[in-house]
Amino acid sequence: MKEIQGPFKVKGTPAEADPVLTEMGAMRMRFDKTFEGALNATSIVSMMGLMNPEKMAGAYVALEKVTGSIEGKRGTFCLYHCSSANGGVNIQSIQVVPESGTGELAGLKGSMEIDDEKDVHSYRFKYEL
Repeated sequence: MKEIQGPFKVKGTPAEADPVLTEMGAMRMRFDKTFEGALNATSIVSMMGLMNPEKMAGAYVALEKVTGSIEGKRGTFCLYHCSSANGGVNIQSIQVVPESGTGELAGLKGSMEIDDEKDVHSYRFKYEL
């Protein structure tokens, strides 16, 4: 597998909540991202999450559609997120949705890790084509 990394920018917007999520204390968000570096792309994300800020604990699930290029190969692909935090310890699972790649990214497989240190976002993406 190849590994690439770089920064990304992200803008979050609250989305209309499902009444069931509201009853649980959960929320929905939309994120728009711009990736730089070997992953030169934009994406849209639909996320549902539940967080207890006092205990630094919670979880989120999300689907993300990425449009752009990986090391010059153009197309789209989707990611699915299933991540949690407990006492500030994060467990991330961000995977390429099987067979979601299009164009020159058809057949893409891989996983991503994201970091957010001091409000600077970055990604590490391990992939194979």
